[in-house]
Formats: sequence, structure tokens, C-alpha cells
Amino acid sequence: MHVARLLAAVEPGGRLGTKEQVRAMCGVSVGTFNVTLRLLQERGQVTVRPGPGGGLFAPEVAVPGGVEAEGDPQVELADAFRVREAIEPLIVEDALWHGSPADFADLREHLRVMGEAADRKDGTAYVHAAWRFHARLAAIGPGTLLREFYLRSQEVIERRTLSILPGGEPEEGFLRRRHELHVALVDALDRRDRDAVLGLLREHNAAG
Repeated sequence: MHVARLLAAVEPGGRLGTKEQVRAMCGVSVGTFNVTLRLLQERGQVTVRPGPGGGLFAPEVAVPGGVEAEGDPQVELADAFRVREAIEPLIVEDALWHGSPADFADLREHLRVMGEAADRKDGTAYVHAAWRFHARLAAIGPGTLLREFYLRSQEVIERRTLSILPGGEPEEGFLRRRHELHVALVDALDRRDRDAVLGLLREHNAAG
């Protein structure tokens, strides 16, 4: 996590640089950097000061335990879902424009495993397969920082939900509907249909 390493290298209240300097050090696009910066600000892990001599600063009081510290499990889980939902449109947008035939073939292999789990009504196997699908989706884009934040949020979700994964499925046909939604998403990505992709992503997030 590039920004985390930069924060760890300065004293509380220390200056990292201007927004553009830090973005250049991270090697990411302006859009990706702005989303990441907003998330860091919301979590109190970085301060932005305007004007001459301004820029990005470490918080005056160090965050207990650093940026990797864990708090209340429920708060951490809710935070992880919030971060993932904020980042996912950028992950999907990158896949839309950078995905190759090999990438989409890999995603369809994950979909095959998800479909088999849905056929067995095996909720635990389905969720694990879906996690692997989303990790592969995140690997398509060129943005390292964006991918790290997305995968970090996914790791928290996985760790905090392993003990409550469904043994079957919450309702008849739920897993099959989720699988079909993911299939439609990959098909839309493959044909570069941005409107369909964004509509399916909204449906995906609304369904939980």
C-alpha cells in the first residue's frame, strides 16, 4: 500500500508532499488517487491542507496501531463493504477498457465453478468462488494502488465472514440468480458495453 508506506515514514503531522507529488510517487491516475485520498481522509489517516505550503500530511496524532490496526469487528466489516462499494466501479471500468480475451476466459472459468456451486446449492463454495472471481477481476486493471485497496477490503470481508458463510442458500434460486448476474456482467465487459456494465453493477450492489 504505497500511501501507507509514505505515512509510516513521516512523523505525526509530517508533510508527504503536494497532492500531485504524492500521486506521481504512487503512479496512479488522478481519478484513482482522488478516490483513495477521500477514503484515507474519511478514516482519519491523512490530512489535506490548502494554500502555499499545503498538501498531504500525516495526522497530528498517530492512528493507534497504524493503518493496519483492527477495531471493532462489526465496524471494520461495515467499513470494508463501504470501501469496496466505492472502489468497485473503478475496478469494473478498468476491466471494461483493459480486459483481454485471456482475462475474460479466466473470469468465465471462475464463473463455471460458481455455477457448479449454485447447482449444488452450496453457499459456502459459491462465496469462496465469488471471492476468487472478484480478485481476478481486480487483477485486470493497471492501477496498483486501486487494486491494493480493493483486495484489502475484500480480505477484511473474507476474514470477518468466514464463520457465518451460508451452508445452503438464503432462498430458493438465490445463488443461481447471482451467478447469472455475474455471467451477464462478464459478457457485457467482453463486448465493451459500458451502459450494460454499469447497470449490472448497480443491480449487483443493490442485491447485496
